[in-house]
Amino acid sequence: MGNKIIPVTKVAVFRSQKIRKTIHNNEWWFSVVDVVQALTDQPNDYTARKYWNKLAQRLREEGGEVVTFCHRLKLEAPDGKKYETDCANTEGIFRIIQSIPSPKAEPFKRWLARVGYERVQEIDDPELATKRTRALYKAKGYSDDWIEKRVRGIAIREELTDEWKKHGVERDKEYEILTAEISKAAFGLTPNQYKKLKGLKRQNLRDHMTDLELIFSMLGEASTTQITKVEHPSGFEENREVSRRGGNVAGVARKKLEQETGKKVVNRGNYLQKPQNKKIAS
Repeated sequence: MGNKIIPVTKVAVFRSQKIRKTIHNNEWWFSVVDVVQALTDQPNDYTARKYWNKLAQRLREEGGEVVTFCHRLKLEAPDGKKYETDCANTEGIFRIIQSIPSPKAEPFKRWLARVGYERVQEIDDPELATKRTRALYKAKGYSDDWIEKRVRGIAIREELTDEWKKHGVERDKEYEILTAEISKAAFGLTPNQYKKLKGLKRQNLRDHMTDLELIFSMLGEASTTQITKVEHPSGFEENREVSRRGGNVAGVARKKLEQETGKKVVNRGNYLQKPQNKKIAS
């Protein structure tokens, strides 16, 4: 349990159809329902699920092995919550495609091979993932300086979650609570409160932070990581206390800066209407 990896839902796009995917056992696993919807032009998620349920039942009755390639993994739904969803890796999806008559089958196979291969490349060369992340933010209009901070913040976050895994933090909800403790101590707001302040819904909060907000986020998480490495807290409650203290390091620094400058670090602005390289209002 200590080595559990929290799945993070990503979205790939095939001909304008969103396909949710997540990392499981170091490879991409794709939402079967999303794939079915893309191939069969089902009008909505509900009808796509019905189609997949009937197909899976038929395959089981025929003694097919296709359904054995599926695992139920947590993927983020449109409402922002995560639900267990039938997923399959690249090999499993290829087998499912063979059971669905669709003129899109061949182009989808080529698309799937390319998307799956990208993950293989990233495992062999982790720098590729960073390069792709930078390119994505650059395409969205973020400045080079902001991108460097965002990418660094991602690395710091990953180091922190690795330490939490080593020290007995096991469930998704626990990670959320510890993150909220750091945020409360650093900014006086939980992530949900912060998103509400910025007028965000399902968007990633950090993608709408200013340079200073990113810096203090990094400081809170990096401080928590260092304290964890020194004190070796065990279990959720001890890690919760360390998270408060790590976040407080950033909180003290933030308040000191605000005192020196007379300006608040926490910013209501977001990048929903304007790209990051256009200054957002305080």
